[in-house]
Amino acid sequence: MDVLTVGPFAIPFGPLILMATLFIGIMVGGVVARSRKLDVEPPLWQVMLAGIITARIVFVISHFDAYSARWWTMFDIRDGGFTTSAGVAAAIVAAIVIWWRKRDLRKPFLVSVLAGGLFWTLSTVLMMAYHVEPMQLPELALPRLDGGAVRVDTLAGKPVVVNLWATWCPPCRREMPVLRDAQEKNKDITFVFANQGESAAMVSSYLKQEKLALSNVLLDPAMQFSGKLQSTAFPTTLFFDAQGKLVDRRMGELSAATLAERLEQLRAK
Repeated sequence: MDVLTVGPFAIPFGPLILMATLFIGIMVGGVVARSRKLDVEPPLWQVMLAGIITARIVFVISHFDAYSARWWTMFDIRDGGFTTSAGVAAAIVAAIVIWWRKRDLRKPFLVSVLAGGLFWTLSTVLMMAYHVEPMQLPELALPRLDGGAVRVDTLAGKPVVVNLWATWCPPCRREMPVLRDAQEKNKDITFVFANQGESAAMVSSYLKQEKLALSNVLLDPAMQFSGKLQSTAFPTTLFFDAQGKLVDRRMGELSAATLAERLEQLRAK
């Protein structure tokens, strides 16, 4: 499980672990620095920001072609595009530089960085080692917008990308052209657009109004798909390998760059 679900809200574990790492570093470093009346919080924020900014810059450079047509979108970090390895390396370098320059803060800063780093490492390892039964494409029959019905699990055989969306959802609407273009360009991957909770008339009207030509538009008025895959926030894009096993999940709006990266990873599975 890679998300924390609280009522109608679903929060990815990644950002939660990152913020908890900073909090633990500040708390532990604060205890050590208290007797000296020093403040370790500002340099810890500097380390985190150095890591986040570097991770974003490296990702943008790696996928610059996807951003070049709409260059301002490279500043929209809501698409989730970050290169983790580059961010970690930058954070380590920033920590070393700060430790070297701030002699009075060396001990509490080092302790706080080690405490936060240990928590982040253990949390990441535990998430990777936590084995649950892999989710599969559900044995679920849904009607097609253009007529007939399909058993979702029969789509396995090649990688499958399922987008859970609704017409009332602004980020769903913004990312739809990106997914449409990807469907046209990546014939080796099956794209499915599973509308959640709306009528055929509403979906048809929206697609016609926006001039979106999509294949595999399914109707899920009872929202069975999102319930079975524990994906209650929209938009959510699910990535299944050729055996129908869920291997990745992206909650929130996709950019062309983040989608391209996920597709590359999906092909490598």
